[in-house]
Amino acid sequence: MKKVFITAVIALTSSGSIFAQSSATASATSTIISPVTMSLVTNMNFGNISVSPASGGTVVFSPGSTRSSTGGVTLPSTAGSVSAAKFTVAGAPAYTYAISLPSSATLSDGSSHSMTINSFTSSPSGTGTLSAGGTQTLNVGATLNLAAAQTPNAYTNSTAVPVTVNYN
Repeated sequence: MKKVFITAVIALTSSGSIFAQSSATASATSTIISPVTMSLVTNMNFGNISVSPASGGTVVFSPGSTRSSTGGVTLPSTAGSVSAAKFTVAGAPAYTYAISLPSSATLSDGSSHSMTINSFTSSPSGTGTLSAGGTQTLNVGATLNLAAAQTPNAYTNSTAVPVTVNYN
């Protein structure tokens, strides 16, 4: 009898733990938000610039459309059209976004003369926050580098100056 009793106890103990299981369910949801977009309002224009035949320099252009010059560069009182690049960023209200600026760009007069733009800056800088209405203005400035005796002419960029925004 002891043998049967012991076997029965082992069988009851083993069978109790084999059938112990539980399950539950969960639902899944997702919310699709408006994509972040950017549209050009105003192109960047450094305006009228004069450069010394003996010394080059720079025009430092802030996102707020103020210019300053260094070296042999002067800014005449007849400034011409001066404007920082201006964009409207739109998307989901109150969301933040990262701003990516190019490292450099080249302006050319259509022949063999060129100038480099670098040191791009923006306002807001680095990260922006969309308003409760889902928009924000993004202004971009840069530094224009001129050689001594830079050939007088109208200079433009042949490729776009890429400014990119992405949600954080």
